[in-house]
Amino acid sequence: MQYNQSWMAFGLLGGLEAGAISLLAGVLLYLLFHVIGRHNHWNDAKRIGWSYFVTLVLTASGDVWNLFYFNYTSGLQSLQLLQAELATVHDPDHIGMRVLFELLGAAIGVYVAWALCSGDWKRRLSGRK
Repeated sequence: MQYNQSWMAFGLLGGLEAGAISLLAGVLLYLLFHVIGRHNHWNDAKRIGWSYFVTLVLTASGDVWNLFYFNYTSGLQSLQLLQAELATVHDPDHIGMRVLFELLGAAIGVYVAWALCSGDWKRRLSGRK
């Protein structure tokens, strides 16, 4: 799902903004799937997997599609078509970095929400056994 990115910055700051959006979405979606999973007796793997998948679909799928489309499809056979397609993308120079930060932000968000919901979060976040 492509969301409006026109308000986002360019370069590293834009990547950090996209990662922060994915992080927040990961936390909220894990909390939602935690409630659904408790009601349906899901294990942690199912909660984590579904929340991470839905987070990526909602926040990163547009950028991942653009990255794939510009690198691996043969549909761009003219310079005019390439220029028209690039004009629709926000910050095409740093799309790979934005995708990386979206993937990492989603993973960190789901992990933090899982650590907080699964009890004994002080020990998990501090790394003590």
